[in-house]
Amino acid sequence: MMIDRLALLLVIVGALNWGSIGIFGFDIVGWIFGGQLAAFSRIIFTVVAIAGLWCISLLFRDRPDEHHA
Repeated sequence: MMIDRLALLLVIVGALNWGSIGIFGFDIVGWIFGGQLAAFSRIIFTVVAIAGLWCISLLFRDRPDEHHA
């Protein structure tokens, strides 16, 4: 599903941002959108968090290739 791919892409963006914070102490999203407390940055952080919650459902879904007859 397209929403699964979009959610996964957003989670990857979030992971890369957290990695840059952990390794370099640099918040890429905050830098691009005006700081961590800027409204648009907070919206991006929230959308990435929602995508992460959506991706939890991917862990519990049956995939078509896993069905046994």
